[in-house]
Amino acid sequence: MALPFLLHRSLTVSNHAVNGRSSKSFVDEGLLEGILSSIRPGDLLLVQFAHNDEKSADPTRYTEPWSTYQEYLRMYVDGARARGARPVLATAVERRRFDADGRALPSHGEYPAAMRALAAEERVALLDVQALSLALWQELGAEETKKYFNWTATEQDNTHFNPPGAIAVARLVARELLRTRVLGPRDVRPDAGIPESWITWPEPVA
Repeated sequence: MALPFLLHRSLTVSNHAVNGRSSKSFVDEGLLEGILSSIRPGDLLLVQFAHNDEKSADPTRYTEPWSTYQEYLRMYVDGARARGARPVLATAVERRRFDADGRALPSHGEYPAAMRALAAEERVALLDVQALSLALWQELGAEETKKYFNWTATEQDNTHFNPPGAIAVARLVARELLRTRVLGPRDVRPDAGIPESWITWPEPVA
């Protein structure tokens, strides 16, 4: 939701993310096909999954990191390339998780490593959001990071972001797009600050 405010106005960001989907269920529900039916040569397809792929108790969503997860991700890569678009893989942003000594802990198991390996094998640009977000949460610390997630008097959500969290992660993505040369300096706006009021969420989809 925050990324468009960090990119040049000439670049259109089309957000096709749907809450609760995995790389598998997104395909099985026809959502990837919907993207591929409208994608155009020269477009970028940013692909980020893992949170819901990890749900081993749910066969409609679960994928295994080194087999089915990579197989489904290849569908996105191959589908984009077949239409002249450029796929870009992004490792999953980290949850807010700390040990008793205040160390930020990874929560995605083998999924980030599996995506990194696939990106190297397929020669796809990789945005390592997992590593960068983990480092950011470590820098901020256990208490300060509560300001970036949906922590309220009635809810302690260590997965979903509030507007400050969305903005912080969008900054990581924009920097990675530059570092990997997926985008050039003219494609990214100077970050003069994004008002939280600009960040709004779509209605949840069942």
